[in-house]
Amino acid sequence: MNTFARSLATLGFIGYIPYAPGTFGTLAAFCLYILLQPSLQLQIVLLLVLVPAGIWSSHVAEILLKSRDSRHIIIDEFCGYLISVLFIPFSLGNAVAAFLLFRFFDILKPFPIRQIERFLSGGKGIMADDIAAALYTNAILQIWRVVF
Repeated sequence: MNTFARSLATLGFIGYIPYAPGTFGTLAAFCLYILLQPSLQLQIVLLLVLVPAGIWSSHVAEILLKSRDSRHIIIDEFCGYLISVLFIPFSLGNAVAAFLLFRFFDILKPFPIRQIERFLSGGKGIMADDIAAALYTNAILQIWRVVF
């Protein structure tokens, strides 16, 4: 079970890519989104499964890897991207904008994202800051839709 948890948290080998594994985790979600063009219902089902699985697996992986919020744990970026495009009409432009905005917020961690990460520990903390970055991304994309 520990091997499965670590593999899920790191998305297999992707989390061990030596440069920018978080970006590659986001890119994996981007590719899945582009290839599947999932319906809203499928997106919701995926998130209802993946977010709790991400909390559990990243908590276990953090212990196994002996590192708080290890850079190898990237299920949070994967889920974060999927939240970024939730309720956004499918288009390549929206998908790319979500990718760029999500990476921006995930790396920069504006208020209160960094505080969330510090306040929560384990799998909840690992997932929560990326969910917050995804909500920022989604909000900007929703505003963009309304204005333009």
